[in-house]
Amino acid sequence: MPKIRTVQDMNAYCGQMELRAAIMVHELAHAVAALAAAKRHGAPVLIVSAPGAVRSGGAGWWRELVAQARAKVPGTDAESLLDCADEPGMALAAIREGVEAVALSGDEDMLRRVGDIARQSGVTLCGPVEADLDLAHSANPAEDCANLLETRAHGVAKPRALG
Repeated sequence: MPKIRTVQDMNAYCGQMELRAAIMVHELAHAVAALAAAKRHGAPVLIVSAPGAVRSGGAGWWRELVAQARAKVPGTDAESLLDCADEPGMALAAIREGVEAVALSGDEDMLRRVGDIARQSGVTLCGPVEADLDLAHSANPAEDCANLLETRAHGVAKPRALG
């Protein structure tokens, strides 16, 4: 991970995540559906939490949800991102908890300081990510994930047009 000194550095590094289909998950079944669809389609995905999910579920819940989903669907090209809203204390707790990446909003100085701590801990810090697909009200998460990835593979939809 490059040294992140400014918000622009953070956004440039995290821009790589934009290349992945971002799927918002709210429970283990959602994460498993997203990973299974990604594996079937050979597509990279980013599983993202709901905005501010660190407050409701917590960092430990998110870390375990991701670990259990990966155990059920191994070998998938997937990254995960826990949204910490504008709460640097919660982001620092998530970093200590060992999550893969956190999304955080705030002023440049705070983001730089939290980013330094995240980098030293091997955790990616990004700004909020808009999901391509939110599974909150999905009646069939597996089908919805497959449809998203199929559409993206053929370049039919505009990014974020399906969520």
